[in-house]
Amino acid sequence: MTMRNGANATLLVALLLALLPFAPSPVGADGSGDPAPASSSGGEYSDRQGNPTYKIDKDGTVDWYTSVGYLRYTANCMQCHGPDGLGSSFAPSLVDALQTLGYERFLDTVTNGKKTVNTSQELVMPAFGVNPNVMCYVEAIFIYLRARSDGALGRGPPQKSAPRPAGYSATENACMG
Repeated sequence: MTMRNGANATLLVALLLALLPFAPSPVGADGSGDPAPASSSGGEYSDRQGNPTYKIDKDGTVDWYTSVGYLRYTANCMQCHGPDGLGSSFAPSLVDALQTLGYERFLDTVTNGKKTVNTSQELVMPAFGVNPNVMCYVEAIFIYLRARSDGALGRGPPQKSAPRPAGYSATENACMG
């Protein structure tokens, strides 16, 4: 195709933009941005934008919240989203979704649910906004899935975990009621 006029160039740009959602995402892409810890409070890490993030030491030790996130994901999310966040016939891969999905949208979806209906399928994510078994740990679940999505954490339970931060139990008990 030669680009002799503006119409052909416009058509090519429109075609490329239409195909953009189907392009493979770059390795290590993260919908929340750079996952590198920029600050820490009570053993929980945040990136430069203030999003919850993980910290994995060179020896493979994960921060406490990543470890708890694995446990809580397995207890509350795995039934639909599959082992290790890889998806199932019931729900999509969250490892893939977090390539483009940031923390704010993740939190909104978990809290309020989501329903997508079209002629070939009906996808429903229930709202968990009043479920303390999910909402008390939603940041930890996100942190675990973020580490999985970024390729920083393999399948299965983390083998080494940092110790429980001081004050964690009191915060957990207050949230759970």
